[in-house]
Amino acid sequence: MEFPNTGDFLAGRLRDKLGHDDLEYIESLVVERREAETGQVLLSRGAIADTSTILISGYMFRTIESGNQRFIVGLHVPGDFVDLHGFALKRLDHNVVAAGPVVYGVAPHEKLREALEERPRVARALWFATLLDAAIHRKWIQMLEQLDAPRRIAHIYCELHRRFELIGQANARSLRTPFTQIDLADMCGVSAIHANRAVGKLRELGLGEIRRGDLYTSDWDALRKYAQFEPDYLYGDGPLRFDQDWL
Repeated sequence: MEFPNTGDFLAGRLRDKLGHDDLEYIESLVVERREAETGQVLLSRGAIADTSTILISGYMFRTIESGNQRFIVGLHVPGDFVDLHGFALKRLDHNVVAAGPVVYGVAPHEKLREALEERPRVARALWFATLLDAAIHRKWIQMLEQLDAPRRIAHIYCELHRRFELIGQANARSLRTPFTQIDLADMCGVSAIHANRAVGKLRELGLGEIRRGDLYTSDWDALRKYAQFEPDYLYGDGPLRFDQDWL
């Protein structure tokens, strides 16, 4: 693979608008590959951030702790720059946590600063990635306000499937994840018992079966319709996609 660390960055979105020299420059931002295991905290709330993380394989959570309760407020897939906003904020208001085994790349903020000053096309792509993350966050807020628990879980899996489609890693009949039912509960703002019932509801409706975090379905279209999933906010295909050479 020509770009082993950043080959999935903005794939299916603006990657094809970037020149080969831009892609080489983005790859050069990553100075080290690292691995982490399930539950490992890569960046803690309030800690000084002097690097940003791009996810190469696996999943990552953003989490907020309140008393004994955990809230999963963000979910990342390969190609995502997980904490670019840490470049500006320096201290995050949440944790970045490995959700299962992960491989990730480390980009020092000094190199990001050089990109902002010297490579405006790369800087704009990084900015776009940060704004895309905010668009996903807004959709999660709407999902939590609008949908019941079974549809919330269905929406999360539909979103993930589409995100994997954009980077060319989707499976037609399944989506494999390391998520526990406690993870699903913490994503959806419900109890583990409620999440278990929601998973059972999807199975009863014949829309999909979740086993050990893996979703199996024979009809993604039916699952998307049930979840009221509209992928425009992911800025792939659809009316929000940029077709002009805006970079």
